[in-house]
Amino acid sequence: MNVLLLAMQAELTERPERLVTIFGVDWPHLLAQIASFAIVCFLLYRFAYRPVLQMLEARRQQIAQGLADAEQAKAELARTEAQRREVMLQADAQATRIIEEARAAASRLQEQETQRAVAAAEQIMLKAREAADLDYARMLTGLKREVGRLVVQTAASVTGKVLTPEDQRRLAEETARQLPA
Repeated sequence: MNVLLLAMQAELTERPERLVTIFGVDWPHLLAQIASFAIVCFLLYRFAYRPVLQMLEARRQQIAQGLADAEQAKAELARTEAQRREVMLQADAQATRIIEEARAAASRLQEQETQRAVAAAEQIMLKAREAADLDYARMLTGLKREVGRLVVQTAASVTGKVLTPEDQRRLAEETARQLPA
């Protein structure tokens, strides 16, 4: 086999034209095929490859724009999240302040209401004492009258004489003076 290759190599170096004839190269057909191939390549480039490249470029730009938009949205989301946290902290601080103010106001109101209740209780106690004193005075007056009447009645029944209104009044006054106030 090596001999055959050496023989072919010797023949190829002798005549390059012979190589063309060995492989059956027909120059007019070869040039026509090259021209056809060039036309097909030109048409494919013009009507298929270039639109595909343009579409790919547009796609690449859309993807780049989408990535940029995503980054922008991510940044916006982070900024919004930071603002939300800040607002929440402010709201929490404000709520705490309002609660403290409400507690202070409730404490003041409780103190005021306690003072009012104490004052009202003192008023009630004072009125109750006054009413009790008046009732006591009325009862004492009524008791004195009753005792005076009983003394007059007892004196009339012991003496057996009918007492005049003047005697009855005098006995009732003397008895009232002798009773403790």
